Amino acid sequence: MRRVYDQVATSADESGVTITLDGKTVKTPAGRPLILPHAPLAEAVAEEWAAQGETIEPDSMPFMRLAATAIDRVTDHRNEVVDEIAAYSETDLLCLRAAEPADLKARQAQDWQPLLDWCAERFGARLVVAEGVIAAPQESAAVKALRAAVDGYDVMSLAALHGLTATSGSLIIALALADGHIDVETAWRLSRIDESFQAERWGEDTEARDYAERLRVALFNSARFLKLCNHVKIAS
Repeated sequence: MRRVYDQVATSADESGVTITLDGKTVKTPAGRPLILPHAPLAEAVAEEWAAQGETIEPDSMPFMRLAATAIDRVTDHRNEVVDEIAAYSETDLLCLRAAEPADLKARQAQDWQPLLDWCAERFGARLVVAEGVIAAPQESAAVKALRAAVDGYDVMSLAALHGLTATSGSLIIALALADGHIDVETAWRLSRIDESFQAERWGEDTEARDYAERLRVALFNSARFLKLCNHVKIAS
């Protein structure tokens, strides 16, 4: 799509902050006005529109994509999105431990268990760890407690939390990041312990490295979006 606008601006009223292109309000793919709750978030999305060249490159606009997802999908299907995110508690990456080799098993325990201990103290949700690729059944009380934690996020923040959880494979990593317990670099490192171990042992090919970089960018963009939502204590 060609760029057909010159001026990008933001405008605030009692309903929120909108972004305009030559005076026309930006809309979501579903045709809804892009109304954002906070000026910093709106300004970040406006900067993405202003940075476009002769053609619009959607992949270079992660904040616009997340905001539109929140408005078009999360608003109408909030409970379903909360359920999708909370479901990761039953198969969380941090609960799937290697049976061998011993050094990977030790690294997982050293780096992941403190976060599970934090989760138990912070949310009253103690998750069960299992070795292998099949997750252990989790106590319903723990799953319920983590769903309640997810349900406490607003629509915009849920879009970002969904991205963080899906990218990292861990609801606990996502919640710890959102709560300011860990920073985004730590979140990324914890989500890649298995892959890092394998790369150290066998090396990493170009395709795997490129895929990892895409995941890293997605994780960092979701984290930045969540911080702009002004809902969380996320550490940068």
